[in-house]
Amino acid sequence: MRRQRLDQILWDDFQKLPLLKKGPFFQQGDGRPYHVLIAQQFERDRLEQLCQLATRIRRIAKSKQGMEFLASLLCHKRAMLDFSQPSSRTFLSFYAACQILGLKAAEVRDPATSSEMKGESREDSVRTFSSYFDMIVMRTPLQGFAEKMAWLLSNTERPIPIINAGSGKDQHPTQALLDIYTLQRSFEKTGGIEGKTVMFVGDLARGRTVRSLSYLLTKYANVTQYFVAPAELQVHQDVLDQLDAARVTYHVCQDFEAVLPEADAIYMTRIQDEWDTEEGQSKRVDISQYYFKAEHLNRIKFNTIIMHPLPRRQEIAVAVDHDPRAMYWRQMRNGMWIRTALIATMFGRDDEIGAYYQLNLK
Repeated sequence: MRRQRLDQILWDDFQKLPLLKKGPFFQQGDGRPYHVLIAQQFERDRLEQLCQLATRIRRIAKSKQGMEFLASLLCHKRAMLDFSQPSSRTFLSFYAACQILGLKAAEVRDPATSSEMKGESREDSVRTFSSYFDMIVMRTPLQGFAEKMAWLLSNTERPIPIINAGSGKDQHPTQALLDIYTLQRSFEKTGGIEGKTVMFVGDLARGRTVRSLSYLLTKYANVTQYFVAPAELQVHQDVLDQLDAARVTYHVCQDFEAVLPEADAIYMTRIQDEWDTEEGQSKRVDISQYYFKAEHLNRIKFNTIIMHPLPRRQEIAVAVDHDPRAMYWRQMRNGMWIRTALIATMFGRDDEIGAYYQLNLK
């Protein structure tokens, strides 16, 4: 199939495309991702490959020899971590992933320290970064900005890959990848992700992690999704339209207690009050009945897992942390491994990792 390229389509035409039509523009000719911008660019086979590679990398990294091998793979490359929106977990996991692969990483985490304070546009700032680095990992409050910059750079003499590390309220594809990896590892002894029931709880209207993961779950057969939230924070129709198109079973409801016993995975989220359009907007919504408390551990199945993209507030009691079903700390560590696998794949080093694994660890 002929590769679709961002330098062969006008921006006005590209941004009007539905998400599923945009995915092929972000791929390399061999099917590996070039840019990583939306969940819709990933098919099931690529998800499986990335998860397998992440597991191999974490096993290789257990030895000094293995770490030296990994660190040699991309020691000739440089990465810019452009985080104009606050972050600790996502930033540090990408930074650690770069270190594992030997990439030399630089960062801009506050636009006040850049030439934007002198009036430079965000577009010009990012294009400046592309002059010095081989990849940009971008986290921004501007919806669609990572996608726009991928198109812009693809139409210059120096196109480089962009990874969307969170873009406005729309997408967080690498969070969805680490969530899939966590689900896969958690259910590897109970038939995998297929056939499981996933319960999303909290601020589903403004949580970009839910939007991305909900779509990726459509790649697995017979997964039932529950969206449990107060009406003001309930999932938007565009997400449900994607599930309808994929013929996925889902339920939209407000009764947290009633759904708990049904869930195989409970995905808790915090209130996203940074997106409030007026002061005190989120505080007017009572979310106390959507907190996971210690007593709820007796209401869920013995092999149900509890997830959270973090940071958390009161939505999961600290007393839950020591239960073996609390997966959110391992989920966070999984992010480092899957992002390492993703970057290695983007730069075509996945086959070398596979060969090293077969020779030394198989």
